[in-house]
Amino acid sequence: MDFEFTAEQRDMQQLVRQFARDVIVPRAAEIDERDEFPRDIVKEMAKLGILGLPIPEAWGGVGADFVSYILAIEEISYASAALGVVLAVHTSVGTFPILYFGSEEQKRKYVPKLASGEFLGAFALTEPGAGSDASSIRTRAVRDGDTYVLNGSKVFITNGGEADVYCVFAVTNPAEGSHGVTAFLVDRDTPGFQIGRKERKMGLHGSSTAELLFEDARIPMDNRLGAEGEGFTIAMRMLDTGRIGIAAQAQGIMRAAFDAANRYVRNRRQFGKDLFQFQSVQFTLADMATKIEASHWLIYNAAFRKMRDLPCAKEASMAKLFASDAAMQITTDAVQLFGGYGYMADYHVERFMRDAKVTQIYEGSNQIQRIVISRHI
Repeated sequence: MDFEFTAEQRDMQQLVRQFARDVIVPRAAEIDERDEFPRDIVKEMAKLGILGLPIPEAWGGVGADFVSYILAIEEISYASAALGVVLAVHTSVGTFPILYFGSEEQKRKYVPKLASGEFLGAFALTEPGAGSDASSIRTRAVRDGDTYVLNGSKVFITNGGEADVYCVFAVTNPAEGSHGVTAFLVDRDTPGFQIGRKERKMGLHGSSTAELLFEDARIPMDNRLGAEGEGFTIAMRMLDTGRIGIAAQAQGIMRAAFDAANRYVRNRRQFGKDLFQFQSVQFTLADMATKIEASHWLIYNAAFRKMRDLPCAKEASMAKLFASDAAMQITTDAVQLFGGYGYMADYHVERFMRDAKVTQIYEGSNQIQRIVISRHI
């Protein structure tokens, strides 16, 4: 099986890598410390076309393939996991639902603006009582003439408060369970829609994570995404795609941690020799490199299958599960190799460890990924 990247994919990878190293890396520590959404860098990403990479040119995007998009997430996340998740959520679950399930009118209204970066997208499924059990959402949408009246709340919404359009899931028919969930496109200025508390997080500082509140928010019929009752199917389809992006985010983080650790042990002397000369250090680096390599093949197997319109739910879950667990282990090992310095913010590896943790949790926790995989096998 040939997973060699094409010349176009490698060119895209190099373009994004250079941008990430030149523009994002010098700001990464500041973004983490200040925990402010870096809208100026997001705008620069938009100018370069990164926010519309896998969107067809007919809809205002770059028209790159899905693998190129996943490569971009990995390279951005190497520099800043916070900006990596901004890109992943905006595209995988902010823009793709409209591109794949939207009406022609909805596509015309939203997709070109999302692809150009004029709009930022977000995905609103999780609620206080419905995280991993997404079928238990309680936000209600009641039909009233040619509108739906939306009431309820969402939590942990990435790009919350910064996005211009939200893909929101609400129950339209409680008796139908998951088959009674419907998706809606909610504009940020919709009356009755407010941004609630912005969360203070362990990691991913600089990405905005917020609560969404709906109180008699009237959503036009034209903003229903897909048919009534199709929302849960849309959500699950988009999460399959999103999990490949989160796996790539984890890959970027672990590569950054490995590179930092590898440089450090070659320049740090203890007991009269470089740390790298100790076999225990060599073995730790060997294990880290092996996990990175295995993760790479799982991620791009899933990405190539997605690009070729082949079933990829199992492969996406495997990639997300393995890569996020590997990222947590590798970043922890990196901190350990740095010793006391690893615990200090000046050396950045503690940031990598904090950022890696959430990749085991969002887009479906790794316990959920094991359920998905076991059902397929």
